Amino acid sequence: MIYLDNAATTRPDPAALGRAQRFATENFFNPSASYGGGFAVSSEIAAARESLLKSIADPARFELIFTSGGTEADNQAIFSAAKRGNAVTTAGEHAAVERAFNELKNRGVEPRFAPVDRYGAVDGDALFDLIDEKTTLVSVIHVNNETGAVNDIATLAKRVKQKYPRCLFMSDGVQAYGKIPVRLTQDIDLYSFSAHKIGALKGTGALVKRKDLALSPLIHGGGQEGTLRSGTENVLGILDFAYAAEKKFSALAADAKRLAGYREMLWGLLDHALLTRLSPENSSPYILTVSAEGMRGEVLSRMLWEKGVVVGTGSACSSKHRFSRVLQACGLKESVLDGVLRISFSPETTEEEIQLAAKAINAAVKEFKEKL
Repeated sequence: MIYLDNAATTRPDPAALGRAQRFATENFFNPSASYGGGFAVSSEIAAARESLLKSIADPARFELIFTSGGTEADNQAIFSAAKRGNAVTTAGEHAAVERAFNELKNRGVEPRFAPVDRYGAVDGDALFDLIDEKTTLVSVIHVNNETGAVNDIATLAKRVKQKYPRCLFMSDGVQAYGKIPVRLTQDIDLYSFSAHKIGALKGTGALVKRKDLALSPLIHGGGQEGTLRSGTENVLGILDFAYAAEKKFSALAADAKRLAGYREMLWGLLDHALLTRLSPENSSPYILTVSAEGMRGEVLSRMLWEKGVVVGTGSACSSKHRFSRVLQACGLKESVLDGVLRISFSPETTEEEIQLAAKAINAAVKEFKEKL
């Protein structure tokens, strides 16, 4: 099987999982326990927290809260930061942000959505036209999960702070963390990411926040995570997360360069008479989105599965809808939206897999077209 749906989830890295496994079988103690075993596990969690935080931010300025994933992290950030006035985001956000913003209406906060360009990157000027003295939060996705378009969040955050210093800036970094260079600047207040996108287990994520920023917990209970996320810690998931991230960051630049080459190689091998490119050339090295106009992406995906190639049709969180909300916001017509295939890579992807996948995709599209 050639697995090319890594933007949806990644195969857990065996080495990282192997290192973490002892915390499920041997050192299985509750981190809050007062005896030695509990203290030892708590110390391991602290080391994992520090390692993950240092990979993208200055620990003197930021701190990290473990969550169940990117969705929870996004929700906690949004509902903590946007409690009055209005909040501004983009039409290209993941559902975790988009639906949380729509929920703000029920909490007395006006959500505002800035348009995106044809590739899903935010229109910066239109974004700033929506911000005013009553804006409490601006949220801009770092890497668009549908197209791989990259938003320059450092520049956007700086512009926001220069005009409205008290406005908070957050970014969903789920498709960026461990894949492209990330370093949080002093203008970014909140940043979310997820374990299962970088070769770790599902069920763990993180929210990085500015240290002097007060947040509200979504989950109340025993006071774990500095009272900001109660519940016994997912020790196995947290340590696997840290070990997988350690491996990812050790080869981040080399992997990104190689996969950018594979992305362009794949596009070059695909039949341009039948497939249209939807990802920009300067997109994330990990994502190439195309469309077989007039065809059905989900049917092509099933055909490719039968050929031993796994690709997605866009965000897994939007799979119950015929058209991607994000790609609709890009202004694409329905015939293009119907035929979307999102091909996404991992460091384990090989050149041979790219070549074989290209042949399978071309064959599936031709077979489909012949039946029209």
